[in-house]
Amino acid sequence: MSDDTLTEHAIRPADTAAEQKRRFDRDVARMLARRAEFVDVPCPACSGTGRALRFQKHSLDYQECSSCHTVYISPRPPPTVLSDYYENSENYAYWNDVIFPSSEATRRSRIFRPRATRLVELCRRHGVTTGTLVEVGAGFGTFCEELAGIGAFERLVAIEPTPQLAATCRKRGLEVIQAPIERAKLDAQADVVASFEVIEHIFQPSDFLETCRRMLKPGGLLVLTCPNIDGFDIEVLGSGSPAIDPEHLNYFRPSSLGLLLERHGYSLLESQTPGVLDADIVRNRVLAGEAAITDRFLRRVLIDEWERLGGAFQTFLSTNGLSSNMWIAARNASAAG
Repeated sequence: MSDDTLTEHAIRPADTAAEQKRRFDRDVARMLARRAEFVDVPCPACSGTGRALRFQKHSLDYQECSSCHTVYISPRPPPTVLSDYYENSENYAYWNDVIFPSSEATRRSRIFRPRATRLVELCRRHGVTTGTLVEVGAGFGTFCEELAGIGAFERLVAIEPTPQLAATCRKRGLEVIQAPIERAKLDAQADVVASFEVIEHIFQPSDFLETCRRMLKPGGLLVLTCPNIDGFDIEVLGSGSPAIDPEHLNYFRPSSLGLLLERHGYSLLESQTPGVLDADIVRNRVLAGEAAITDRFLRRVLIDEWERLGGAFQTFLSTNGLSSNMWIAARNASAAG
């Protein structure tokens, strides 16, 4: 593989892993201490109630819908517990203070800059005007900064509920609304609403999509990214995939997320799985002794001939809907906006 290939360790530095895990474990323990408040839910994509247990991890049940095959946590923490989790998270404070700053140069050049370029290309391809963009879950603010550098939008609004991250966005000179999207107040409808790696965290994705639609002008563009339950590292590692996380309540596949969008006033434009880390993640778990590969072909690709075959294999995954990173674009089809 080439020297400039993005790797898992480049964006999650190994020297921060132990402390990050300690903080994460304390956050999860605090959430699980309120388990008596958790509620059972139907499938977040199709509302079906038929299901089978797919994974158990962190004492949580990951159910698979028997109709659309979305995977979801149920019982799950309600919004009150989730708000407390994120507002008082030790892990997110550590990401804000240590992990994001130490890995930002790589994240900016290899994730956020290409992400900004991809979004602008989506707007051009689908004839969307670029007046106002709202990013829901702006995090460290790097994506909005990259868009500002391109100059494609007249106005950028960062919605970020976590206090430390919202403060960082303000320090970068961004217009910030510090609130969950359900409570965010926007003074005018947006041309584009973008939300990266957020919908999987949401208690009720249908409410989230309705709120996004109300923020959008008629014909406006919604761009989402989230894990793809059909992705390679999830298929191979199962519950050992880092994507299987107690914060991730919803695991869609392109078809089920498309179905949910169409049920809530959107017309689906396109979906992609452009991820670049699936093979690297599986390889790292095997090398660390945390997973085993018995298939001779996969061992050849991921271990024995990694330098020659790894990059081409990841490209195959990405271009064939098999990466665990999913992008989906949809238009607000409501005449009323």
